[in-house]
Parts: sequence; structure tokens; C-alpha cells
Amino acid sequence: MSPIASHIPTPSLHQPAGLMPADLCADGMTDAVVEAGRRRGRGAVSNATGRFESAARIAFDDGWQSLEDLPPFRTEVTAERARTVITRNDSPDIGFDRSINPYRGCEHGCVYCYARPTHAYHGLSAGLDFETRLFVKPDAPDLLRRELSHPRYKPRVIALGTSTDPYQPIERQYEVTRRLLEVLAEFGHPVGIVTKSGLVARDIDILAPMAERGLVKVAISMTTLDPKLSRLMEPRAASPLRRLSTIRALSEAGIPVTVLTAPLIPALNDMEIERILDAAKAAGASQAGYVTLRLPLEVADLFREWLVTHFPDKARHVLALVRQMHGGKDYDPTFGKRMRGDGPYAWTIGRRFELAARRLGLHGRGVKLTTEHFHRAPVVGEQLSLFD
Repeated sequence: MSPIASHIPTPSLHQPAGLMPADLCADGMTDAVVEAGRRRGRGAVSNATGRFESAARIAFDDGWQSLEDLPPFRTEVTAERARTVITRNDSPDIGFDRSINPYRGCEHGCVYCYARPTHAYHGLSAGLDFETRLFVKPDAPDLLRRELSHPRYKPRVIALGTSTDPYQPIERQYEVTRRLLEVLAEFGHPVGIVTKSGLVARDIDILAPMAERGLVKVAISMTTLDPKLSRLMEPRAASPLRRLSTIRALSEAGIPVTVLTAPLIPALNDMEIERILDAAKAAGASQAGYVTLRLPLEVADLFREWLVTHFPDKARHVLALVRQMHGGKDYDPTFGKRMRGDGPYAWTIGRRFELAARRLGLHGRGVKLTTEHFHRAPVVGEQLSLFD
């Protein structure tokens, strides 16, 4: 017999995303928490209904021990047919105006991921759905070729993997990221890659020649050197040791590598700033950056649940420091503050990072990519100009 699904109205958007006040238990957990055996190897501990849904579904035991019959969460991949692949933005506090994300959702399962709320637009949860119900854009390389071939296209650095990791585990099967890089290399188009996967080293054969032309740089995200903490926060991402070896492999191939200490979480991993930068420098990183913890929309509830589950003795202290950095709130989306926070604690983190980066020669803007090699390749079937 299947468990009964209780239907209740979804909360107002003025309330914490995905939660009703009555759903909050005394310890900060919610009725949407999933039994540990079903979410083994995953980051989030719950799967609350998406904020745009008209009803919330809560599984509970009907007296027949039916919850024991529920299967574990398995990764499901759906093909998405997009019309365009380059997303543009005008945010003043990020260093690019266009990006490509070959996948929606991310199997790495990072509990703190600021992109989790985007799954609500698919009618899915920002919790376990985000890391188990994924979308792939198999036509992305063809769409990119078409967009770059447009006569009015003007090249600027494309950021690859700004919302979800372009080298998450399903990339081994679909190779969308690799095919995107092949198109970018063909067009002589600059690209910046952000990942926490060792799989990026697979594409050194494409990246190294691009680096020789000033067309690519890679940022490796390092949250901690503690493998146990890493496994809890980002269960299916590469281990810290693997990430350091990836920095070394890329650097030895002549590919500029930045280490991103992101996110820095007060009282949880911020004490590792200096050690992470020391290790990354020794592995060959040439630049460093940092971002403090961001908790937009549903991420705040998911992170709170995760803290209570894994660090019950630290939860109140961590959250108090987070709010101290955001004017008493879980998150302040104000440009200029959302990435770094504000106040004394945020200032201390920033100064520690700056001093360590300067000491190691990891400060500054780093390698500047060029657009001088860009050329518009003809689309298949297009008639070439007699005057080219």
C-alpha cells in the first residue's frame, strides 16, 4: 500500500519559501524531511513542494509501515529542447554578461547551492528533486554554433557553469560540455569555466591549445580540505584531494587556474581560508577568489535543516553569524553585498582572504582572455560571400 499524500495549500511567497509556519518543528526541521536511507549520498535532507505549486504533498505513515516501501531517490535525466543556449545578464557584481549552463539541476548535491530555487520553475522541489531530477540540453552545441554564427553577434567571454556544474557526473555520458568547448575552440571564442569536478581534466586536449591562444581559464571551487565535511556538504562532487590534483594537472598543461574558496560559511569552513589557499598555490593555482554563503529563497530552509541534522550543536551559532552578515536576515540580495556580506564578521573574512592571497601572489585580476581570435564560421548550407 502506498503512503497517503496529505494536500495542504502552499505558503504565501511572503513566508519562508516552501514551508508553512506549522511545518517548522522545534528543532528547525520540517515535515518534508526524507528518511536517511532514501537519501543516502544526497545533500538535501528534505523535498518540500515547489513554491509555485497549488498543493503540498507530505508523505506520512498510514499505519501499514508504507513509508518503508518507498524507493531511494535515483537520478533521472530528461532532455530539454531549448531555443537558445546563451543566457545574458546585467548584474553589476559579476564579471561576465553571458553564460551557458548545459544542465539544469546538479547531481553534486551541494546543500548550499544558490541555484536550487530555479527548479521551482519546473514544478519541482529545490531539495532532493534538484539533485536527482536533472535536465540535459543535448542540442546546446548546435544552438551555440548558430548563435555564434549570427552576423550581429559580438564576442565577449562566456562563463560556462554559473548555475550548475558543467562537469557534474552525467557529463561523462552526455558530453555536452565537451562538445560546447569544441565549438568555442573552432570559433576562437573565449570561455571561463567554473567547476568542482576532476572531470574537467578529461578535456585538457581541447583546453590546452585554447589556453595558448588566451581563450580559456578554469576556476576550481574548494570549500574545504576536510574530506568528511566535503562529503556532507557536496556528496557527489570530487574530493578535496582530487580537486587539488586537478588544479595541478590543468596548471601543468598551461591552463590558468583560479581557486574559489566558495562558499565561506561562518564557523563551519571559514577557518580554512589560509590552508585552502596555501594548498591551491602549491598545486599550481595562479589566482584566488571567494564568495560567502548565499541563502536565497528555499536554500535558507534547506541549509537550516542540513545544519540541524549534521551539526546540531553548531546550528544556532552558524545561522546567527550568517544573519549578522546580512543585516539580521538569512540573505540580502543587494548588489555589492550578496556575494560578500556586510558587517564586522564579513569584513574580517574579507581581510583574512586578502592578506593570504597577497602573501601567496594569488591576488589581482589574473589572466585576461582575448576575443582577437574570434571568427564567424559559416553555417552548414550557407552561401559564402564572393567578397570574403
